[in-house]
Order: sequence, then structure tokens, then C-alpha cells
Amino acid sequence: FRHDKTKIVIGEKTYVRGELLLFGHGGEIHIGHDCYIGAGTRIWSAARIDIGNHVLIAHNVNIHDNISHPANAALRRQHSRNIIESGHPKDGLNLNEKPVSIHDNAWIGFNATILKGVTIGEGAIIGACSVITKDVPAWTIVAGNPAKIIRELPESER
Repeated sequence: FRHDKTKIVIGEKTYVRGELLLFGHGGEIHIGHDCYIGAGTRIWSAARIDIGNHVLIAHNVNIHDNISHPANAALRRQHSRNIIESGHPKDGLNLNEKPVSIHDNAWIGFNATILKGVTIGEGAIIGACSVITKDVPAWTIVAGNPAKIIRELPESER
């Protein structure tokens, strides 16, 4: 993995206790201001991950904008062997990648997983241990595996 500071942008008063990881061929992570990213959180980018302002990401959250493991069993075995023998490859991965966007004022509960191509709307709340595979509308609370809408936040809570 490459850690190119020009590809990772962190806003003012943002506290990152987790890991920001870029794949060797590319990837970008942009984090707004006044955010918190908890310990044990891993944000893996091969394309682009945008995190807005005032976003709280709890501990042990995983955010991925890609799938790096092939579905074919023989290719998966070879991929695993390559990782064990020489670490993650810098090039030549057949990644299925789509950007992730987390809008302002979102709150991601601990141990949540956010997968490629997802947009989390403004003010959305993701319950602990949830798996996010589809877009989350603004000002909603979602939870579960896969996550489902629990309720919409009323105007008085926005």
C-alpha cells in the first residue's frame, strides 16, 4: 500500500485514530473538518472516499471502496498466496471499485462495515455492527445486516 500525502486530505480539527490506507495503483481519501475517526477503524481506498464535515466514525469501522478478492476459487488461492509471500500487490489487482461518500453530520456506529459505491446522506446514523451495501437517505437511522431503515429523524432532531 502507498501512503501518498497528496492523496489523503484531512480537514482542520479532525482527529484520526484509525488507519487510512491507499492501494498502490491509486485511491484518495478526503476528510472534512471537525471529524472523529475511532481507533481500529480502517478506511481502504482504491478509488475515492469522501467524508464530509462533523462526521463521527466510531471504533473498528471498515470502509472500502473496492472488492479486491476474486470470486474464482483458483484465483482467490493465488491471491492469498501472493499476500502471504510478498504482501499486498501494488499493481495488477483486478479491483471492482466504486467511490464512497459520507455526507456532513453522519454518525457511524462501532464495528459497522460500509461497502463500495455507497452514499450515506447528511445526518444519517448507522447502527453498531451494521453492514451498509446500499445508499442511506439523509436524516435516517439504519441498522442491521444488511442495513434497513429504522426511522427518519424528525426536523426537531436535525
